[in-house]
Amino acid sequence: MGCALGSFFNVLIYRIPKKQSIIFPGSHCENCKRPIPFYQNIPIISYILLKGKCSKCGAKIHWHHIVVEIITPLLFLALFFRYGLHDFRFYKYILLFSFLIPIFFIDALHQIIPNVLSIPLLITGIIFVFIPGNDVGIINGLVTGAVVFCLLLFLAWAYQKIRGTEGLGGGDIWLFTALATYFGLTGIPYIFLLSALMGIIYFLIFIRDKSQPFAFGTFIALAAVFWSVIGEEIVFRLINFI
Repeated sequence: MGCALGSFFNVLIYRIPKKQSIIFPGSHCENCKRPIPFYQNIPIISYILLKGKCSKCGAKIHWHHIVVEIITPLLFLALFFRYGLHDFRFYKYILLFSFLIPIFFIDALHQIIPNVLSIPLLITGIIFVFIPGNDVGIINGLVTGAVVFCLLLFLAWAYQKIRGTEGLGGGDIWLFTALATYFGLTGIPYIFLLSALMGIIYFLIFIRDKSQPFAFGTFIALAAVFWSVIGEEIVFRLINFI
């Protein structure tokens, strides 16, 4: 299932930034427009056998295709070993990762977080807080989401007024708000700190130019994935040890 979904995520990653339909046309080479037959559309295996090229025209297939098809099932397996099939969080985080993986690569490649992904993610987070057995209750999820949204909106407005340039994009605000409904007050501060730390380290090592923007949404997604799989366990064990 992870491999198959990874293949679909690649469609989202390629077509959403171009504002193309994710349904029609079917899988095809973007260079020669030739439809890809089903036997050449097998996740991971087809990319390896075709050596990352179109069998018809020889055009290169972007590397993110095989990367996404590999990491998606690996992340799903990580959730399975962390929570098992009887924990509600297993299914909740699978849905979360199904949004975060396309968001990560779209932001990394195009520096945008499409509302068509972040808004539905927020809606699903709100729905989850009303489901019995969810680890984040109604008040926790809704209030945390509202506070995070208002706080980030104010910070973005203040930065715009003071510096005269955008410091936090609308996509980042919607993404953080959605994650607040998923993780509540317990998890969202750690995701804030971890994503900011990773972003600062990346900026200092690879960019070091204050005028150059970079894709902060990738670090938000990474922090959320880390917290979902092992972050919470590490923090709670550290607290118990102390």
